[in-house]
Amino acid sequence: MLRKYYTGLLVPLLLLCGCDNATDNKANGEIAVGYVDITQENVTLEAELSGRVAASVTSEVRPQITGIIQKMLFKEGSVVRAGQPLYQIDSATYRASYNQTSAALKNARIALAAAEAKARRYESLGDIEAVSKQDRDDVLAEARQARAAVELAQANLQSNAINLRYTSIKASISGRIGASAYTKGALVTASQTDPLATIRQLDPIYVNIQQSAAQILQLRKALANGDVFPATADVAIVLEDASHYPIKGQLQFGEPVVDETTGTVTLRATVANPQTLLLPGMYVTAILPEAEVQGAILAPQQGVKRSATGKSTAFVIDKDNKAAKRTLVVDRAIGNKWLVTTGLQAGDKLIVEGLDKIKDGVPLKPVKLKLPEGSGAPTVIENGSKADTKADKK
Repeated sequence: MLRKYYTGLLVPLLLLCGCDNATDNKANGEIAVGYVDITQENVTLEAELSGRVAASVTSEVRPQITGIIQKMLFKEGSVVRAGQPLYQIDSATYRASYNQTSAALKNARIALAAAEAKARRYESLGDIEAVSKQDRDDVLAEARQARAAVELAQANLQSNAINLRYTSIKASISGRIGASAYTKGALVTASQTDPLATIRQLDPIYVNIQQSAAQILQLRKALANGDVFPATADVAIVLEDASHYPIKGQLQFGEPVVDETTGTVTLRATVANPQTLLLPGMYVTAILPEAEVQGAILAPQQGVKRSATGKSTAFVIDKDNKAAKRTLVVDRAIGNKWLVTTGLQAGDKLIVEGLDKIKDGVPLKPVKLKLPEGSGAPTVIENGSKADTKADKK
């Protein structure tokens, strides 16, 4: 048997390839068809799920005191560092309060020193009964009150020092800061609900993915039955313009609850974002590997017919070179093939060209093909007819 390779238009030209024997084929009732051998493959099941990009860390900048903004110390849209001053609030009132409590602390310490000295003298006099016990107890109580007054003054000073420090509003995290909602001269309060600005950490960034609870349940059953094996947790990201994000993410966790409104479970992937190409709120498609199927049967889609009701059928070549119709159970599409769970097995010869001319039981003139992975014409691998062999020799 001779072999010859062809590329280009397949079946229309293939049926005419043995020009001298076309009439003989018709007389013999044979119909020329192209087929591929069905083999077993190890494939990764993937799910294409919708997702939204979210900042990994978000900090809303808010004032912790009341005052007038004197300065805005950052450029909107820039990257800021943790601890970097962002706003300066008028500190005159808070500095005056600090100075006042500082002086009060000094007075309290002086009073404490005098009260403790007096208490020591009265203790000595009490030992020789030079003063009454009542007077001694009163003096000791005054010393304790003076010590408490010092502690109160220290607490007031510490509180005013904190307020004075809060007049400089600083970034609590590193990230990219957005637009400022307040400008110089605006009055801000410690109890306000609106943030002055928002800082978002964009590298790494999160992608929140929604997957239906039914899909997760189906996958868990397959894993429990040993039909499939767990896949790696790498997540590919497809952007809104259909381009692929160059860096794969890592699946981080899944929510342990199902959303009652949507019936979905939220999964989260962490993705490196050094160029800040991914921005919070962006819609993406996440390609999530679910499991590995070993010894899977993949059938080219052009060899499988699907009815409006979802029923799948195909034709194979039996041992007598006749068409045999098969009913298939199809799980999902993988690339340009169907994952077939029932109806085909390794070694079957699946007809992929000439399907519109055949029916169950008709004799065939089979030609083995090789289908391209993407677009393009099939390649003839082997033509088994004697007439074609002669034509090839010519």
